[in-house]
Amino acid sequence: MAVRVLNLVTTPRSRFFRQQVASLGERGVEETTLAVPGHHEYGSENDGRNALDYVRFLPAVLRYAHREFDLVHANYGLTAPHAVLQSTVPRLGGLPVVVSLWGSDLAGRYGTVSRLACRFADEVVVMSPAMATDLDQQCHVVPHGVDLELFAPEPAADARDRLGWRADASHVLFPYPEGRAVKDYPRARRVVDLAQRRTDDDLVLHSVQGVAHEDMPTYYNAADALLLTSRREGSPNAVKEALACELPVVATDVGDVRERLADVSACRVSDVDTELADGLNDAVTVGAAPDAREAAREVSTDRCTDRLLDVYRAVVDDA
Repeated sequence: MAVRVLNLVTTPRSRFFRQQVASLGERGVEETTLAVPGHHEYGSENDGRNALDYVRFLPAVLRYAHREFDLVHANYGLTAPHAVLQSTVPRLGGLPVVVSLWGSDLAGRYGTVSRLACRFADEVVVMSPAMATDLDQQCHVVPHGVDLELFAPEPAADARDRLGWRADASHVLFPYPEGRAVKDYPRARRVVDLAQRRTDDDLVLHSVQGVAHEDMPTYYNAADALLLTSRREGSPNAVKEALACELPVVATDVGDVRERLADVSACRVSDVDTELADGLNDAVTVGAAPDAREAAREVSTDRCTDRLLDVYRAVVDDA
């Protein structure tokens, strides 16, 4: 049975949303995407829209909800009120609702909006067990998946040649723009500087901005370690992509990072800078985590898509 989904999203340019739509489409899901109007700079810390833009979004949702869909999927908490409103009045739509929370919509400034809307949804999806505990209601843990065909190990020397990185240095990857406050680049800089003082190796920190998703495997394979110093996360995709490339990860204890890195060699999770620095020195010395790819299989695109499709089918069956 084909499932017909009306997707609501703040930014359809999100590569993980696009990946979700494509993967579900391969399984027969038919979808239409509606995005909140107004300008939003993808990857920016600020939404870039105002309350009026979200008010303007509601009539479009109500118009589409009258069409032949089986459910409305609100991707990100700020679209959840629109999905819930159409579901409460049959003459406005009355379609069942799935809400997916991505992380900042639960822990950030609009968390109250997300929590309230989730109380009226038919099913709720979160990215990590920590988010499920924080939300404190019945929900499904289904993180965004990692494409194991795109993200795969290759020789570090080849990747470094393509990027022009030095062969005589150890390379630390910070896979975000320096200006994204929640990712905390200043802390990453401090950790690398601290690690540098404790080793004779030359450590080079690389931040990444404006790189196409399909080019990111080169960066993971060129690096000796991934450093994540985020203040909060849901299920950081960079960690899963690094694991798929067998790259050691050193990270703060956010989202599902500790769960993802459990029992993976050469990785470290801590909220103490000195421990992160020691973990970083250990990781660059090892240079690879051969057991990491197996850990990434648990959150492959295929497995996560199947789990989300199970949520869809449960909603449709109960409608």
